[in-house]
Amino acid sequence: MEPTMERLQKVIARAGVTSRRKAEVLITEGKVTVNGEVVTALGTKVSDKDRVEVNGVPIAQEEFVYYALHKPRGVLSTVSDDRGRDTVIDLMPKMAERIYPVGRLDYDTSGILLLTNDGDFSYVLTHPKYEVEKTYVAKVENIPSRETLKKLARGVVLEDGKTAPAKTKLVSVNRKMQTAIVEITIHEGKNRQVRRMFDAVGHPVQKLRRERFGMIEARGLNAGEFRPLTIHEVKQLRVLAETGNLK
Repeated sequence: MEPTMERLQKVIARAGVTSRRKAEVLITEGKVTVNGEVVTALGTKVSDKDRVEVNGVPIAQEEFVYYALHKPRGVLSTVSDDRGRDTVIDLMPKMAERIYPVGRLDYDTSGILLLTNDGDFSYVLTHPKYEVEKTYVAKVENIPSRETLKKLARGVVLEDGKTAPAKTKLVSVNRKMQTAIVEITIHEGKNRQVRRMFDAVGHPVQKLRRERFGMIEARGLNAGEFRPLTIHEVKQLRVLAETGNLK
């Protein structure tokens, strides 16, 4: 029987070394070898019989782990910080696996964040073409009109391009304080996108929380708390990313 051949970047990501996109960068930079030979072509395929090394270190398959964390405000969505600030990894117990966040949440944004060592899983959940929905609840200045909400839903022009269509809902208003709570669902991941979208329509965000990532909710987890995803949830997220629907 012929061994199964897979793209090199996918094999590196599945080994928990890094994400698939970063694996592609490592390959093109000449930092990956296959059976002792430097490989720079992204279309290269390998099998489990091939010896793959990244920066001179052989890749080893870790057991995949998946977590949902309710990230508090004032915590970085990175593995480490050279300025000594708290990161989401500091909130997790020490473990053998090298986990990292799936995408990012802004420093001042709280809510649901996934962490894993499965680079391929991270790739399909964060790549724009898979359109996995993320729902946020924002407390904004002033009370947006129905037309403003429609404008957000249609997409607004930011300095890095127009945003894709979104879903918006006015949850509540405080006329005395002239603030409103707005729910917005997007499937992109531009830097500080939700805050910039509200800035663009004249309603700066005072507080922002991500309520859902796919079907995974922050509800049930206090800020700073985490839980492992179930096998069923992991499968559901993959199906959602690849088909756009839960089955």
